[in-house]
Amino acid sequence: MVECVVKNWQGEEAGTASLDLRTAKEENAAHIVHRALVRQMNNARQGNACTKTRAEVSGGGRKPWRQKGTGRARAGSIRSPLWRGGGVIFGPKPRDYSVKMNRKERRLALRTALQGRADDLIVVEDFSSQLPRPKTKEVVAALSRWGVGAEQTALLIVAERDENVYLSVRNISSIKMISAANLNVFDLLTADKIIATASAIAKVQEVYGE
Repeated sequence: MVECVVKNWQGEEAGTASLDLRTAKEENAAHIVHRALVRQMNNARQGNACTKTRAEVSGGGRKPWRQKGTGRARAGSIRSPLWRGGGVIFGPKPRDYSVKMNRKERRLALRTALQGRADDLIVVEDFSSQLPRPKTKEVVAALSRWGVGAEQTALLIVAERDENVYLSVRNISSIKMISAANLNVFDLLTADKIIATASAIAKVQEVYGE
């Protein structure tokens, strides 16, 4: 179980929140999280790179010159891979890079990754009421009060998307906002800091707690 201090909009302590998730055993944790990360990155690949072989390149039906007597090397087609504009040898073709992983393993990896970042987790009170209209400057000031450095990247986890919060955050290149229902291993591992609202922590505990 992880006990977290909840901070208010001004950056002051306003209570505590607990996160108790079933995680992988220590000797297997890195392996299962790595598998989930590789799966997510592979499944994001389009796999649509395509090159043409000498059979697919247009032209080349006629032998460029006769076999003997010219003094030049023999050539059978201007679309040979040795020629400029010819086919490609062993080039990429469209393929499916997706990797399968059991749902229970995926959820276990996600829980393990989240609880493993407990030292970088910052829990704050829901602050949508503090933004009656979109205001990026106020969010930047709040991030500083919460302990997020100017050069650090952060993942903001909210229970439900609020339009004013989204519009205030979207222009901050170092911040990515996602809902608790869209948690993923890649975002959890790549952010320097993880900021979660108290309601988001409660939702994560409800959805992923077992």
